[in-house]
Amino acid sequence: MTQLRATRLAIRGHVQGVGYRVWLAREAERRSLGGWVRNRADGSVEALVFAAPSELADFIAACRRGPPAAAVTEVAVGEESLPAAEGFDDFAVWPTA
Repeated sequence: MTQLRATRLAIRGHVQGVGYRVWLAREAERRSLGGWVRNRADGSVEALVFAAPSELADFIAACRRGPPAAAVTEVAVGEESLPAAEGFDDFAVWPTA
């Protein structure tokens, strides 16, 4: 069985108003990853992703590119201490926090 990790991403740049959340959710679903994504009041996008380490690097690389209208300047990555059992089977778009 593959070990899943909970990873929090903070994506900065021109990432709101360009469809970034929907794009990220579709990318995660296409890769069968669980978690959620939401806009932040500071203009960034935050995501919590449940993925195997082997899948995570490629997903983060895609997040650095983002959708065509985005201009990503930073993707900060932090490992969370949530057990995978608390993860999501699918990917959700949450409201702005």
